[in-house]
Amino acid sequence: MPDTRQCSIRSLSLGKGRRWVVLAIGFLVMALGFGLRNAFSVFYPEIVADFGWSRGGTAAMFSLNILIYGLLSPFVGGIVERIRPQVLLSAGIVVIGGGAVLCGFATTEWHFYLLYGVLVAVGAALIGVTPLAAIVTPWFSRNRGLVFSILASGFGVSLVSASLVQYLISTYGWRNAYFITGLTVIAVVVPLTLLFIRRVPATGPDGTATETTVQSQGRPEGESALWRHGDWTLRRTLRTPQFWMLWVAGFLQIGIAEKIAIAHQVYFFRDVGYSPMESALFYSVFGVFFVVGTLGSSVSDRLGRERVYLPACGLSIASVVLLFVIRDASQPWMANLFAACFGLGLGAMPPVMFAAVSDLFHGKSYGSILGMMVLGVSLGGAVSPWLAGYIHDVTGSYTPSLFLLLGALTLCGLLFRFVAPARLAPVLGGRK
Repeated sequence: MPDTRQCSIRSLSLGKGRRWVVLAIGFLVMALGFGLRNAFSVFYPEIVADFGWSRGGTAAMFSLNILIYGLLSPFVGGIVERIRPQVLLSAGIVVIGGGAVLCGFATTEWHFYLLYGVLVAVGAALIGVTPLAAIVTPWFSRNRGLVFSILASGFGVSLVSASLVQYLISTYGWRNAYFITGLTVIAVVVPLTLLFIRRVPATGPDGTATETTVQSQGRPEGESALWRHGDWTLRRTLRTPQFWMLWVAGFLQIGIAEKIAIAHQVYFFRDVGYSPMESALFYSVFGVFFVVGTLGSSVSDRLGRERVYLPACGLSIASVVLLFVIRDASQPWMANLFAACFGLGLGAMPPVMFAAVSDLFHGKSYGSILGMMVLGVSLGGAVSPWLAGYIHDVTGSYTPSLFLLLGALTLCGLLFRFVAPARLAPVLGGRK
């Protein structure tokens, strides 16, 4: 007869190994899938130049994309437990990749609004942070800050691809670049997703208690007991001021600040005199350090959420101040310094925020709760790219938008400090 103890050890080992495969595929889905959406910043100047449209009207395509993504996120969060995860993610990749391919055929504004603004957004919602977090985090009984940092680093890698996309545009034209990128992402990601993505077994990946139980062991009862015990429903969550403070912080930080940076950063550097390729390279530097920031944010599992989020927010604010003194292309070191520091700070903030949501509002409704958070982020993102483009159309400058960035980052830092997740739901290894 087989040794049951050896079988148990083998199952445990396979479970632990499988979770890292699931996380790696989640990273790839985020990196390549969102690479198609975030490449808008490189296509944006080319489309404006080709058709002669206004910046505000063209940037509204990105705003519409973010809005549709946000509106669908609570719905996707609700159905992620009812659909096989490999099917859901594969469908999302086909939709987002197919939408990008069809953008290469667009000839009028409404074509882009429909294809990029709606179709690509539907695909992004199906592969976004809401379904990925709901699929991947149950595989990990602890260290969810690390999980969110790796998933968010996939988003950062999607920004790094800007220079490659610019090369494809310069070599083959923007229409062919859409064909190449869309078809490549479908061909690479869909087979891997169908092969390796699975839902966590009912007993957990290693047969142990969930993180909620683990974190509650050995902790003194007190103010944090409310947040560590029980199953948070969406209705219960929406009654707490802490959720709404995090919701507004996400609206400001990811919806306003991050989306303006993604949509208009390349155009900003082109306006001050840098070439399209140089501007795309600065954007790629931003993406590289965004990845570094997201990976580094995993130390919030030990230091506590505020001890990472607030310094990252301060670094982002200081980086925006640097943009006020960049007036021409004579000092590329300054552009690189901005890209590095802004990417480092801005990259560290989202995974810490989403990990704080996971710390506070855990349970079976987590997908719906996170979907509501993403809705707030997306409402900010629905306004900010268009608004920054419209302000530039009216004033001929990005300076008012820089003040908007400063205000948004300052307010989101204050709100996160008021929530104080380290006091309400201390993480394993964190300091109270």
